[in-house]
Amino acid sequence: MTSIDAPAQERGAGLEGPAGLLDSLRRGELGDPGALLGPHPAPHPEGAAGESGCVVRVYHPLAARAWLLLPGREIAMESFGFGFFAVLVAEMAATDAYRVRFATDEGQSWEREDPYRFPSTISDFDLYLISEGTHQKLWESLGARSRLLDGVEGVSFAVWAPNARRVSVVGPFCNWDGRIFPMRRRGDSGVFEIFLPDVEDGTLYKLEIVGPSGGLLMKADPMASWAEKPPGTASRVFRSRYSWNDQAWMRRAAGRDVRREPMAAYEVHIASWRHGGDVTYRDLAPRLVEHVKKLGFNYLELMPVAEHPYSGSWGYQITGYYAPTSRFGDPDDFRYFVDYCHQNGIGVILDWVPAHFVKDAHGLGRFDGTALYEHEDPRRGEHPDWGTYIFNYGRFEVRNFLVANALYFFDQFHIDGLRVDAVASMLYLDYSRKQGEWLPNVQGGRENLEAIAFLREMNRLVKSKYPGRFVIAEESTTFPGVTQEVALGGLGFTFKWNMGWMHDTLGYFGLDPLFRAHHQDKLTFGMVYEYTEAFVNPLSHDEVVHGKGSLWRKMNGDNWRKLANLRALFTYLYTRPGKKLLFMGSELASPREWNHETGLDWYLLEEKDRRGLFDFMAALGQLYEGSPCLWQLDHEVGGFRWISCEDRARSVLAFARFTETRIPLRPETPPPGKKPKKSGGLPTAEQLAARGASYMITVMNLTPLARSEYVLGVPEDAAYRVALSSDARVYGGAGYPTPDLYESQAKPADGYRNSIKLTLPPLSALILAPVAKSRSGAG
Repeated sequence: MTSIDAPAQERGAGLEGPAGLLDSLRRGELGDPGALLGPHPAPHPEGAAGESGCVVRVYHPLAARAWLLLPGREIAMESFGFGFFAVLVAEMAATDAYRVRFATDEGQSWEREDPYRFPSTISDFDLYLISEGTHQKLWESLGARSRLLDGVEGVSFAVWAPNARRVSVVGPFCNWDGRIFPMRRRGDSGVFEIFLPDVEDGTLYKLEIVGPSGGLLMKADPMASWAEKPPGTASRVFRSRYSWNDQAWMRRAAGRDVRREPMAAYEVHIASWRHGGDVTYRDLAPRLVEHVKKLGFNYLELMPVAEHPYSGSWGYQITGYYAPTSRFGDPDDFRYFVDYCHQNGIGVILDWVPAHFVKDAHGLGRFDGTALYEHEDPRRGEHPDWGTYIFNYGRFEVRNFLVANALYFFDQFHIDGLRVDAVASMLYLDYSRKQGEWLPNVQGGRENLEAIAFLREMNRLVKSKYPGRFVIAEESTTFPGVTQEVALGGLGFTFKWNMGWMHDTLGYFGLDPLFRAHHQDKLTFGMVYEYTEAFVNPLSHDEVVHGKGSLWRKMNGDNWRKLANLRALFTYLYTRPGKKLLFMGSELASPREWNHETGLDWYLLEEKDRRGLFDFMAALGQLYEGSPCLWQLDHEVGGFRWISCEDRARSVLAFARFTETRIPLRPETPPPGKKPKKSGGLPTAEQLAARGASYMITVMNLTPLARSEYVLGVPEDAAYRVALSSDARVYGGAGYPTPDLYESQAKPADGYRNSIKLTLPPLSALILAPVAKSRSGAG
């Protein structure tokens, strides 16, 4: 390549560009560098009609000289000082490829593609959707996207910052100097974008923003798909190369009615499930899946995985809404985690936090120098309890950011459900505020109408775009219609956490049995409102932190009584209506509350009584999953019936759970050549679980006194096998002697024509399954 000086006629007035732009570039405030830099068609140099060639302008603040590199030739560019260079080249089209060489006075030189010669990577239609707030795949337009453009590998960067004077991409590729790569402003959309060649996957970057008042901000990319591992705060370029293997699961998920399926979720804080060493998504997946399958759980609910700066927030104070935390690997590692779960029959639920976000300097707060994502007025825009900002749900672009974020995890990570944190704080403008600290809505009320509209839109789109997937509300008030369809005036959630049931139940099990007779309504009252919503019954992390003590410690009595109470509690949880959620470590009965810095007390499984609880939970979980009567009609009145709920004096409760279709009672038919069992061929508890009884009865004796010949009404003339006893010695119980089978008698009780006489062990729960009466008697 031969170096030549630019001809004199290609230099002169006009090379410096439109008036005023050069001064803006010099001040570092040029909001639309595309209007000045890069190739621009130029008039014929001798004043003839038409256009001939183009002016190319480039900028690098550290350069003293520059050359335009075209195929076969090298043209020196004219310097205008402070690193700005221009040249007019005849017979050159604005679409022609070129490179630029820069040099310093000290002799350093380097070449690069000119980012301002490349066309925009965002269509006008996408910009319209962004401005309108309806871009359902926002991540495909904003953020950092690796791509091949005009035969050149690079990364497209785009960000919404409507009030910024200037936005630049900075990183090691420009020595973090915001003067080098200012981004193009795309009209009135508020979007800035640029394509940077030669930026590789994994590269760190940030956005340098000059606010409307001239202040300089350094921000992480709100749409980044990967982030620097904390305490670093930069974003990372990432291109997914993952190939999914969960097609069978996804096909089934698309056609399911999750309300009529079993759901037992194991809530997990990834970092502290197994403490010690570096935890990764890929290493954790097989160990965690093996554990939850052993216990009969069919879902994992992960505490927030979106990027967050402070581990002590457990993920609930987020900076990177589109980036699974880099603490445990890259986004494809997280995809592997979900994929592995699905291939092994485990669904994945993510905790999601659209209620508030942190004030950390690199986050969303005052993003472009103004209250962009948050409401300007602190009475609407700041959360008094958590010291965080509240999203401005009335702004279309902000609502779009959140709605698309929910869709993103379903689309890009194949998750099965979202659990939305702190919904109550979103619904009410006066949440945790005193008089005068909040602003009423346009109707003069306390409801946050914009947040309600956002939640409805999000739920509607999830259900329409991703059939079979679901969204759960953590909502602690009596707000009506949380799980009612949007078309019927509801919020459109699939499920709601039953916080009232949780508090009442834990309060009851913490009582001395001497006083339980006076508080039986704590266990029965929940059924009064059970069918007002589709509930999940949670025993979550919130109940074992901040001085509340562990579940074991909440139970009344000495260690034996605490464990007996726990087994009864878990039986009640699994057999009453509603889906199930248990926080990790519940199976260990730890004496101390959860601490995210130390992990779970796995050594407790070496103790015989706690190993017994673990084995009981495994048996209970397997029985639950295999028994449609325990989950098929969770949210329909016909699925539950009290048998006895008024025996306060003896603290005994009994209820039945039903399937939709009754299964005929019959003894098991022995294989050819085999004699019937002495019990008349009745199925074992395991066989009952596998076959699925048409109904089951739960009987709880919640005092430490055994009850003999306790008369209980039953739905039909049948035999009732004990499918599971929480008092069995193998589970750490007392092993109080009780029959395995009870045959009904034609003696009315509890409103039924038939009854059985039970032996109820102390502090216990029995699950009974009906079978056909034996011809030879109870045996």
